[in-house]
Amino acid sequence: MERWHGLSEVPPGWGTPGGCVVTVGFFDGVHQGHRRVVRRAVALARERGAAAVVLTFDPHPSEIVRPGTHPPLLSTPAHRMDLMEALGVDAVLVLPFTTQLSKLTPEEFVRQVLVERLHAVAVVVGGNFRFGHRAAGTIETLAGLGERYGFTTEGLALVAPEDGAEARFSSTDVRRMVLAGDVETAARRLGRPHRVEGVVVRGAQRGRELGFPTANVDTPPHTAIPADGVYAGWLVVSGEPLPAAISVGTNPTFDGTARTVEAYAIGRTDLELYGEHVAVDFLARLRGQERFESLQELVKRMNQDVEEALRLLAAAPGV
Repeated sequence: MERWHGLSEVPPGWGTPGGCVVTVGFFDGVHQGHRRVVRRAVALARERGAAAVVLTFDPHPSEIVRPGTHPPLLSTPAHRMDLMEALGVDAVLVLPFTTQLSKLTPEEFVRQVLVERLHAVAVVVGGNFRFGHRAAGTIETLAGLGERYGFTTEGLALVAPEDGAEARFSSTDVRRMVLAGDVETAARRLGRPHRVEGVVVRGAQRGRELGFPTANVDTPPHTAIPADGVYAGWLVVSGEPLPAAISVGTNPTFDGTARTVEAYAIGRTDLELYGEHVAVDFLARLRGQERFESLQELVKRMNQDVEEALRLLAAAPGV
């Protein structure tokens, strides 16, 4: 799969002679509603002998249009690309969302990006798609411009089967679930466990002293981190998911103030991960954050957490 950051990285004439079927959106989390849209774009591209291209953005448009309103993110740009690749797309273009881009009219955006650079023969978007300066463009606008510039337009509702019904999905709803600690419902909406990524940094090393060495994950800004508490999940190292008990919070037993994400790879005391990029996948919340009166009480509870995490992970289908 081709991965481009900015229009300048798109090879001239890429996608010709068949052109491209393009799907456009921020696609945070690539939830099940997003997947429906992307799969339709891929299927349409195969029907037409065209390339399937995902056009997404970084940073979130709200941060440019309304500074200080950047939402917590369910996925990094790199993870979004990986998830798109798994859906069969041929290329992902991450377009830097700038003030200049935000001021393009709907027609300027269509002409400069979709037509002149990507050679779109079809565009597939979610049913709530808006684009152009002040979000003036709608699906109807896009369809009208498509008639002028020679591409077809499809708008699909962000829905997917869930529990036997057609459920509507939104990244905003999933963020709300994650921030509340409801990672199980979030996983059903995403179609996968919620993931947090970052580089392992040195912490206070209290877990190592207590027999539970943890990877202290320094997450990127705007990461959607679950509510404080203890979770079962996986610590993913070099693509390998390791069963883990995960702590999110300030470590109140030690009067901590900084909020951290720490993952203990159960039974592993041999890992040296400082400086490595890892991922943490959340399966289920075990309990909220607690303050313990003694180290003995804390260690006893940590052992119970590990046992419960192992039980849940054994019954899970995996990452």
